[in-house]
Amino acid sequence: MTPRTPRLLAALLLAGGAAALSGCGPLRSTAFILDAEVQIEAARTAGAEKYSPYEYTLAQLYIKKAREVVGFSDYEVGVGFAEKASEQARKAKEGSMAAAAKTEVTPSFSTTPSDNRPQ
Repeated sequence: MTPRTPRLLAALLLAGGAAALSGCGPLRSTAFILDAEVQIEAARTAGAEKYSPYEYTLAQLYIKKAREVVGFSDYEVGVGFAEKASEQARKAKEGSMAAAAKTEVTPSFSTTPSDNRPQ
C-alpha cells in the first residue's frame, strides 16, 4: 500500500457520496409530488370539487407550481409546494366527506310498488 492510497480512497468515497446525494433531490421531490397527486385524486373522488372547492383548487395550484419549480431543478422548493398541495388536498377530502355526510341523499326512485301497472 502506497502513501497515496488512503488519499485516493478518501477522494473516491467523497466523490461517490456526492454523486449519491445529488440524486436525493429529484427522488425526494418526485415522491412528494406523487403523494400529493394521490391525495388530490382522493379529494376529487370524495367530491371536493363540489363540497370543498377552495381547498381543492389550492391543492391543484400548489401541485402545478411544485412541478414547475422541480422542472427548473429547485427540488427543495418543489417539495415544499408538494407538501402544501398534499395538506390542502387532505383538508379538501375531509371537508367534502363531512359536508357529504351532512347532506341527506334521497333516492329519486320509489321502492314501493305503484298502481300504474300496464294492463
